[in-house]
Amino acid sequence: DVFYLGADICQLGMDQRKVNVLAREFMDRKEFCHEKREKPIIASHGMVPGLLEGQEKMSKSNPDSAIFMEDSVEDVSRKIKKAFCPPNQVEGNPCVAYVRMIIFPRFGEFVLKRKAEHGGNIRFASVEEFETAYGAGSVHPGDLKASLAEAINEIIEPVRLHFRENPVAAQLLETVRRYQTTR
Repeated sequence: DVFYLGADICQLGMDQRKVNVLAREFMDRKEFCHEKREKPIIASHGMVPGLLEGQEKMSKSNPDSAIFMEDSVEDVSRKIKKAFCPPNQVEGNPCVAYVRMIIFPRFGEFVLKRKAEHGGNIRFASVEEFETAYGAGSVHPGDLKASLAEAINEIIEPVRLHFRENPVAAQLLETVRRYQTTR
C-alpha cells in the first residue's frame, strides 16, 4: 500500500481511485496518522482491457489475459495470437483498444504488416482511420494481431534489455517473481 511503500506518487488505474482518495483523506485524520508526511500524489489512468472476451481490464490472476513488461517475445506473441479479436468489431475488441491506447500514443501511427498478395503493408496515420478500416473489414484479425504483437514487443524490448544487462534489476525482478501469487 501507499504508506507501507512510502510512496510520494501513486499511479494506478481508475478502478483504484477510491482507495487512493481514501489514503489521502487518511492523512488528514490525526487519530490514525501520527507521522508527519505529505499526502501522496494520485495519478489515475484509464484501464487497458484484458485480452480475453468480456474483460474490462487486465487480470494478474490470469496471466494470458495481460501483457507484462517482463513477458518474452514469445509470450507476447502467444497471448496476442489467442486474444479475443472479432472481425469488423471495434468496440469491445481488446486488440483494437491496444492499438488505440498503446500503439498510437507511442508511435503516432500503426503499421499493419501483411504479405503483398494480401494487399501489402498499410500505414494508418490516425486511430480513426485504423478503426474505420477495421470496422469495414479491410483489416484481417490475423494481420492485426501479428502487427500488434510486433509493436508491443518493440515497446517492451528496452525493459527486457535492462533486466538482462543490469544485475541489480535482474535480482529485483527475481524477487518480485518469487512474491507473485499463482492460482
